[in-house]
Amino acid sequence: MYRLSIYLRCLLRLKENGLPTIASEALARAAGVKSTQLRKDLAYFGTFGTRGLGYDVEQLAGMIADVLGTSQLQPVVLVGVGNLGAALLAYQGFGPEGFEVVAAFDAEPQKARARAAFQPILPMPEMARIIRDRHVKMAIITVPVTAAQEVANQLVAAGIVGILNFAPIVLQVPEDVTVNGVNLAIELENLSYFIQH
Repeated sequence: MYRLSIYLRCLLRLKENGLPTIASEALARAAGVKSTQLRKDLAYFGTFGTRGLGYDVEQLAGMIADVLGTSQLQPVVLVGVGNLGAALLAYQGFGPEGFEVVAAFDAEPQKARARAAFQPILPMPEMARIIRDRHVKMAIITVPVTAAQEVANQLVAAGIVGILNFAPIVLQVPEDVTVNGVNLAIELENLSYFIQH
């Protein structure tokens, strides 16, 4: 699925530049994969493209957006409006990518923050109601490690099935809940390894 996201971003750039079609080799190069891998990935979802003409950029972008569930805005909540949470709330790139942060929650919602948030910051006790009322299925956790598991428990109990976790902890969740962890220290360690060797 990760490669589909990359393909979609490439196609959206092509669409912005007014290119109506693209050959599989050119799309593969833009995405940083082999053309055989691209064709294999796309074949999993159906038959696309015309031999000798390539892929219709708009049609393929729409199909991938449908598969990824981003052809219409997906509601997301954010929990933890410290420095990182506030920076994510200020980020304007979620909408064009198919996501809308519909609410932000924090243990100290009235606390003064360096960045102004576009959404109101709500108290934690309102979280379950907002998630249910807005039919939210995804959440972003940017709380301290000591609070992350409890927040995850509350999110799952409210109906969240997908979590993007920025807290450096492995969350324990039911099997039907997907957690993607973002650990910046691990990413930096990987970079450090590659620049050393």
